[in-house]
This record gives sequence, structure tokens and C-alpha cells, in this order.
Amino acid sequence: MYRLWLLLLLLLMVSPVWAENDSIKVEEVVISATRIESPVEETASSVTVITEKDIDKKQTMTVADALKDIPALDVVNTGGYTSVFIRGANSEHTLILIDGIEMNDPVSASRGYSYLSTITTDNIERIEIIRGPQSTLYGSDAIGGVINIITKKGKGKPKLFVSTEGGAHKTYREIAGVSGGNKLVNYSVTASRVESEGISIRNGSGDPEKDGYINTDFSSRIGFTPTENFDIELIFRYIHSISDLDNSSGVLDDPNYILKYKQRFFKTQASFIALGDVWEQVLGFSISDHHRTYSNDIDADHPVDFAKGSYDGNVYKIDWQHNFYAGDFNTVTAGFEYEKESGKSDYYSESAWGPFSSTFDEKTATNRGFYFQEQFKYKKFIATAGFRHDGHSKFGKKNTYRLTSAYTFDTDTRIKGTFGTGFKAPSLFQLYSSYGNESLQPEKTKGLDIGIEQRFFNEKVSAGITYFYNSFKNLIDFDLSTSKYNNISGARTRGLETFVEYAVTEGFSARLSHTYTDTLDKSTGGDLMRRPAHKMTFDGGYKDKNTAADLSISYVGRRDDKDFSYPYPRLTLIDYFIVNIAASRKITGNVQLFGRIENLFAESYEEAFGYNTPGFSAFAGVKLEM
Repeated sequence: MYRLWLLLLLLLMVSPVWAENDSIKVEEVVISATRIESPVEETASSVTVITEKDIDKKQTMTVADALKDIPALDVVNTGGYTSVFIRGANSEHTLILIDGIEMNDPVSASRGYSYLSTITTDNIERIEIIRGPQSTLYGSDAIGGVINIITKKGKGKPKLFVSTEGGAHKTYREIAGVSGGNKLVNYSVTASRVESEGISIRNGSGDPEKDGYINTDFSSRIGFTPTENFDIELIFRYIHSISDLDNSSGVLDDPNYILKYKQRFFKTQASFIALGDVWEQVLGFSISDHHRTYSNDIDADHPVDFAKGSYDGNVYKIDWQHNFYAGDFNTVTAGFEYEKESGKSDYYSESAWGPFSSTFDEKTATNRGFYFQEQFKYKKFIATAGFRHDGHSKFGKKNTYRLTSAYTFDTDTRIKGTFGTGFKAPSLFQLYSSYGNESLQPEKTKGLDIGIEQRFFNEKVSAGITYFYNSFKNLIDFDLSTSKYNNISGARTRGLETFVEYAVTEGFSARLSHTYTDTLDKSTGGDLMRRPAHKMTFDGGYKDKNTAADLSISYVGRRDDKDFSYPYPRLTLIDYFIVNIAASRKITGNVQLFGRIENLFAESYEEAFGYNTPGFSAFAGVKLEM
């Protein structure tokens, strides 16, 4: 393994011979780690931004695919579900947003979001990943980090595009969209459909049946600016997916086990600037609606097995944010949030063991949050201090805080550090279901990171290393001794994130990163499952006006997992390499051809025990712009 990474490092060192030796100024990337737009150099948080250009170069189809190469973030697919682990935290410890709308499902057992594979990259401008506790600004569910998906804002003359592609596993994708804007109105609307025969979720011998899927995605963002200091936006996204599943954690075939999932996300917000450019107000209202149904009819292989279930969850949220800009050196952000969530479910099954039913009557919970953040900047020093107070209808009051700072020396050396606390409220299911416990306390965390970055050769080369540490308490888990959810466990994660990046020319760049993660499950004394100790990625890309190409190589190290068949032995999954390549070319001013190969060397691997992954896969398509 080490020989490959030495070769990749050598490629970074010799790459200047591949292109002109231009002096490149690294472009500032605008992010929202502080809930206001800021250059990346003005935040001390550990942030990664996936841009629209990154998505186009790699030709990633879903958000789950786009996240796989992100440092300190591990993506695990288990059939129709996707888990993300940021710095070793549990998947439900990551808050997923789309244009600020919460996507976490209130009726899921732990209130996580496990369906990133259903969100296509259509109409996405960028994806921001913020690592570490973020409860001070984002409240519950953000104790491990935040993933914020930001859709495109239309501008300029009307543009229409259509695109189609096909490839491995009888996969077909069609997309159409229109965008544009002027001083009064802007709009960006996209619709897509993906159909695939898929692969077998089951990873076993014989000739397993394939588990296909259909996904329809509609995204729109429309804005109005009646005056220079006032604007209104309407944001809507609808996702309808149908996925074939298998039984027993994916290791037993089932030809008619189907998940249907409808998701609706809506937000309207108004922004107003008063007192010149000093006071900005943003008032928003959002709705998240989740509707899942499962059906598993009797079939020849399962003549006595039948199951059906439905799950409905909603989140309504009002947020009112105020930003006060006191010159270039000080910004104060204060806001109020009110959130109401509700959920219900109904499940029924029949088997050789007899009938079983579980009904979860509709339950609700509310939360009121007040947050305050001070951002200070003086020359090359920046610092933030934030505080939040939450009042939950069930567990009461909770306070969190966060401190950050960074300083850049004249030698282009930058040091940064953050420390914060976080909490996660128990889910409705954990509180009120037949397995619930209304005495549950919120999960808590403390997290810090310290890093140093250095730029060389007129900012063409940059390198950095960051140490992180997180401690989790009161973790909620299912207690087999009581058949109830209890606060029974704790965990600790720590590690190092390192990178080297080379901007060779304006169109060509390469990046090499490595993440080391050490985890401890305090209830067992072992490692947390499905978190690799080592993860490495290399990405080299080229893009000019008409051509784009990308080579990505990722390595995922060994990690613990569990066989969920009795007696549930613990095991170790082998490490693996994945190589992907993608290229596109405009053959005329408005016609583009593109293609990609995933898993170039047909690596055989598992992201989770018992679950299959695609082998060598090739795709190609054409895009027409008007």
C-alpha cells in the first residue's frame, strides 16, 4: 500500500512538467460555517466544500457518492440505506440540511437521515461539510457535524438543458432543467429520473436476484428581489424512490421486499437589510415531510412470510436570524428557532412464529432555541464565540457553546483551533414507542480540534494537519436486559487529518489526503463498528473551457463489523482500493459528451458485512444546452 502512496506523492511533486508554470492564486471558497457567508480563510472550523465543478468533473450521481472521498467522513451503504460517520461519530449525530431545511427523519429510530443515496446531484451548487460539534448554531442532531446541501441560484439569460446517460446494471438517467435571472427574479428548476436493474444486495454464493431501484427528483429555487435591500426565496425539493430490499440485513434474497419513500422539503425565507448595510434580518419557515412504506408479500421462497409497514414524520420550523455588521472587524449573529416534530408508524407481519404488530401512535415534541455568536477579526487574527440555549418539551433546558480562533503569519503559516459542546435530543421513537423510555436524557459531546496549514510557492502548494478529539456521554442504545432504550454507553474518538494540495495551473490540480481515526466504545472496550482506522484519497483533475477529466483513488482500511445472524460474532472487514476515472468534452458550443468508469480494477469489497458492492461499471451520456 505504501508504495502506491509514495508514487502519488511523487506525481504531486513532478506535476509542474505537465503544464505551464503559471502563478496561481488559490480562489477563496465561500462557506456558511458561521451561518453567514464567509471566505474559507476567515473560519477556523474544519470545513470541506464540494463545488458544482467538482461534481461535474467526477460525474457523481448522488450526494452519497459525492461524499465518499471527503476526509474524516466514512460512507457505508447497506442496501437502500446510507450511513455517514464524521470523525467517528454515529451516523445520527450528523445533521443533514438542504438549503437550511432539516432532512433528518423524525420517525426513524434514532432521528438520523439514512437516504443520501436518494438525493441526486441535480441542481446542486455546492455541498458543505462541517466537522465537529455544531449544536451552538444548529441545535440538536449536529453533535458530530453538519452536511449542508445548497442548490443553485439562477442568473443571467434563460438556459435550458437536457441530459441522458446509460451504463452498467442497466442504469438509465434523464435530466432536464432551466435557469435564469435578472434584478427582479431568479429561478433554477431541475427534474430527473434514474432507473436501474441494480445488483444483488446480498453478498453470497449462487445466483442471487438483483435489487433494482427507481428514483425521481424535482428541485426548484425561485427568488424575488423587489428592492435592493429586500428579497424573498421559495425552495422546494421532492424525491420519490422505489427500492428492492432483501431480508435479514441483506444476506437473504427476497424478490418482492420493496421500500417506497416520498420526501418533500419546502422553505420560504425573506431577507431584509436595514440601517444601511449594518443590520440584516432573515426570517424563514420550512417543512420537512417523510412518508415511507414497506411491503413484503408472500412468495415461493417465503410461503408463510408477510410484512407491511408505514412511517410518517414531519418537521415544522420557524427561524429568525439577525446579523449586525460593525465594520470589517466585528459581526454579531443572534437568532431564534422554533421547531415542532411529529411522527407515527404502523407495522404488521406474519411468519412461522405467528403474527406480530407494532403501532406507534402519533407523538409530537417541540423545541425553542436562542443562539448568539460574536465574530471578531483584526488583521490576520479571527475568533468566534457562540452560545445557545434550548428548551425541549420533554427533557427541559440545555446550554451549549463553541469557541474558535485562527491566525495567519506573514510566512503563510496558519494555525487554527476550535472547542465546542453539543447535545442530541432523544427521538420520538426512543421516547414513546413500546421500546421507549420517557426518562431518557439527551446525548452530550465535547469536541476540539487543533490544526496548522502552510502554503508554499506563491500559494500553489498547501499542506496541513489537524488533530481532533471528541468525547460522547449518555449515548442512547437499546438495552437487551430491559428491552428498552437507555442512556447506557459512551464513546471517544480522536485522530489526525492531513492533506497536500497542488494547484499546478488554473485548470489542473491534485490533492492527497489521509485520515487516521482511533475510536473507543466505552461499553465494550473495543472499536466502534464500521469506522476504519485509515482512510486515504487522491484526486487529480483537469478542466478548461471544453474538456474535463478526473482521476480519484481511495483506500479504506480494515474496520470492525458484526454478523447480525445469531450468535452475532464480531469480525473484521478487509481493506480495499477503489479507482474511478471520468472525462467529458464539448464537441460543439452546446453539445457535451461524457463518460466515467467506477471501480476500474473490479475490486471486490464490502462496506458492511453481508452487503454487496458494484464491480467494474462504465457509464456514458450526452448533454445538450440551449
